[in-house]
Amino acid sequence: MQDPDGYFGERVAARYDETSAAMFEPRTLDPAVDFLAGLAGSGRALELGIGTGRVALPLSRRGVPVHGIDLSRAMVRRLRAKPGGDTIGVTIGDFATTRVDGTFSLAYLVYNTINNLTTQAAQVACFRNAAAHLEPGGCFVIEVGVPELRKLPPGQNVVPFQVSPTGWAYDVYDVATQSMSSNYVEVVDDRCEFTSIPFRYVWPAELDLMAELAGMRLRERWEDWTRTPFTSESTKHVSVWEKPAA
Repeated sequence: MQDPDGYFGERVAARYDETSAAMFEPRTLDPAVDFLAGLAGSGRALELGIGTGRVALPLSRRGVPVHGIDLSRAMVRRLRAKPGGDTIGVTIGDFATTRVDGTFSLAYLVYNTINNLTTQAAQVACFRNAAAHLEPGGCFVIEVGVPELRKLPPGQNVVPFQVSPTGWAYDVYDVATQSMSSNYVEVVDDRCEFTSIPFRYVWPAELDLMAELAGMRLRERWEDWTRTPFTSESTKHVSVWEKPAA
């Protein structure tokens, strides 16, 4: 039976903050919160894939009202257990299609979460959903990696990205369909546990077209939250699309 929490059920949620510890470090998190708070201004923010509240909680502490959408009840329970977590509204559902009340000056989707939507149609729907929630002049922000196909020599479709005495992890690519999976093997009590999470990688230009289909336009694109210029050597990007003002 499929977990109603999708690929981020209790087993993954229980260790999510631990395994993503580097993303919680102030030098990584603070610039993201600064960037998003600046765009939100005095308005409300909508986080698609709010998870355990890594970004939503510090953004809320900055005075920005945040509402979140997430499919995983297990992840949201971790958010609720944290200081201030009970003050953030969360709607359980697929962030590509779930609607919430009101409008927002900012919608955002960070840490490669757009890739959790495993079809192009779902990613297009996500842009349309974000645009529908934005007030005129509002912004939609995505942080996502640039597909690392330059690491694939001819005939290879696997790229390892983590190796240690207690586990290893690797990505598997299908360049014909833009589908991929991140796979984790972890040694726990002398036994191996295997987790595989599917994704769909997406190119910056493709995201721009999705934004155009949703009635938005690219406002700015950077390599990171500190506004390092985006170049052909950048391995990720932070992109901002704007809904036209009325």
